[in-house]
Amino acid sequence: MDVRPLLTDVMMLTGDLVPRLQALRYDVTWKPDGSPVTQADILMETELGDFLKSRLPGVRVIGEETFQDADDQSPEGWIAVVDPIDGTENFCSGLPEWGVALTLWKDGAHAGSLLQLPEMGRHLMTGDTPPLLRSRIVGVSSTLKNETLGVLDTLIADGKAAQPPSDPEARILGCAVYNLYNVARGALARFVNPRGAYSWDLLAGVMLALENRCDVEIDGKPYDGHYLQAGRRHRVDIRHRYDLHPGQGPIG
Repeated sequence: MDVRPLLTDVMMLTGDLVPRLQALRYDVTWKPDGSPVTQADILMETELGDFLKSRLPGVRVIGEETFQDADDQSPEGWIAVVDPIDGTENFCSGLPEWGVALTLWKDGAHAGSLLQLPEMGRHLMTGDTPPLLRSRIVGVSSTLKNETLGVLDTLIADGKAAQPPSDPEARILGCAVYNLYNVARGALARFVNPRGAYSWDLLAGVMLALENRCDVEIDGKPYDGHYLQAGRRHRVDIRHRYDLHPGQGPIG
């Protein structure tokens, strides 16, 4: 099944929801782990879930705000993994760098993925051909804590980071969707999350990264595109392969 028409309809739905989301962005409560959640997160997940169930009867929707362990016991049938608002801290602070992630799977095989940045008017979906960009910027997860600050030194010392950035610059952007969108299209040379994130944060983006000439490691091993179970954190390291662009080589 070609899911691009469905992903396009999802993108139009989320775009239409933006005014309602903006009206709810400062209605914030706090999860047990200390992270914020807004009524906009809940609205978006509900609307996306209802829409997907109307278009894919029997689909199991695995969303950040409603996930239960029993939701992800089997990869059979249609599965939709949704992050309704990624970068909620940015969103509820009035920043535009937040996004929506959706990935669709059928019987354990990837069917298509979408990353959307609604307030920035940008998106990347399965089958898109983004412009060829080059960068030496490394995106670093905002979950970085004191015990992992050494990752910045590692990025500079790591020989693999020399392709393309031999002298990388680091950015903490506060939104996995924004990082994944940018590394997939080459606007970031690399994105690392050494503490790990959940499948709703990562799965759509890592599949698009594989599609767009990136080397992807999950939990320290090369990633082959298999379905990532929800409910546990996955460490990610993605490098854009500039040498695979026709006529483009590494920088520096």
